[in-house]
Amino acid sequence: MSKLPVVVAGAGPTGLMSALALAKQGIPVVLLEAEPALTHDLRAGSFHPPTLEMMAPYGITERMHKTGIPVRKWQVRNRPGDLIAEFDLGMIADLTPYPYRLHLEQHRLTPIQLDIIREETDADIRFGHRVTGYVQNADSVTVSFEANGEAGQIEASWLIGADGGRSVIRKGTSVEFEGFTWPEFFVVVSTPYDLGAHGFAMNCYVSDPVSWAAIFKVPDDGAPGLWRVAFPGDPDTPDEVLLAEENVERSMQGVLAKPEPYEVRYKSIYRVHQRVAKNFRDGRVLLAGDAAHLNNPLGGFGLNSGIHDAINLTDKLGRVWRGGDESLMDLYSRQRRSATIEQVQKMSIRNKQLLDEQDPAVARERLAELVTIAQDPARARERLIETSMISGLKRSLEVE
Repeated sequence: MSKLPVVVAGAGPTGLMSALALAKQGIPVVLLEAEPALTHDLRAGSFHPPTLEMMAPYGITERMHKTGIPVRKWQVRNRPGDLIAEFDLGMIADLTPYPYRLHLEQHRLTPIQLDIIREETDADIRFGHRVTGYVQNADSVTVSFEANGEAGQIEASWLIGADGGRSVIRKGTSVEFEGFTWPEFFVVVSTPYDLGAHGFAMNCYVSDPVSWAAIFKVPDDGAPGLWRVAFPGDPDTPDEVLLAEENVERSMQGVLAKPEPYEVRYKSIYRVHQRVAKNFRDGRVLLAGDAAHLNNPLGGFGLNSGIHDAINLTDKLGRVWRGGDESLMDLYSRQRRSATIEQVQKMSIRNKQLLDEQDPAVARERLAELVTIAQDPARARERLIETSMISGLKRSLEVE
């Protein structure tokens, strides 16, 4: 057994999950995070049933439920609201102990993960340590970092790059990051106004050729919670103009018109990509989460797939650590890349195309078909198994 630690780069949900899962197996772990503390990321916040199942053995899921909002029903609807396809995850209660999506923003998950790591393991968590590069050979990886203005190094048995979409780890490999960037920005606005009182499900997608919207409710520090709304923004318009009060108000009124202006708690802009690393392994370097793949948020697949990466990776890396064949790490790459391409990328792209279809007749036809599916128990169940990531995970684990 090698005595060298596994180094994890990045203290987001994927990196923390990897560190926890390895440390619980008795494997020495050093996690390096460039930021001085956990970040306050407002983008991801919807957890599918398999993800909750994966995190449950670590005590994470139970703690998430203290604040998270279970959401059984989700909708796809048009802007007039005369076509609404509603799906009920209660239909797959025989397949999972969590027949719902749990809404909890990423910045509320990572403290739970970190607390459990510190309470239950000896993992070495180092904030303010920015990975600057690495050199690997057949038996180890020397990871360079900077902390407090000084350079340092750690010799590791393996290096897990979970350091986000701009991953220093991935860029240090020769691995291509294949895919594209969507032309428009995504604008995200949070309001305490209760959209549910007007028939919107707590997870809702609004189809419109000009300005689609994605809506979901998340916890706040108290009642009544927050409703987060995402909609497209013109990339040629300066950020300050897109986020100007009058423009945000106009967009929110387009989602639901009301006489009073909306109270806006948070607003932000980000670019959205659809990219997948050509390989999730380069020697003793392993990629996971956003470092390995990026997708648009419609459907809530990105954060979930990062957790799935971490669980798959650490199971196999644990076996390698205990003497298993290193080819298991190639299997990790094949299985998770397959899941990303065949499930995450495919469904998230399909969801966006459904919402922003430019031809009104085609958009209406597609949504009408979805309404028909939602009203047919057999077809609705099949759709729920797919969109909750159950079927894609099963297929990926069959990859050899």
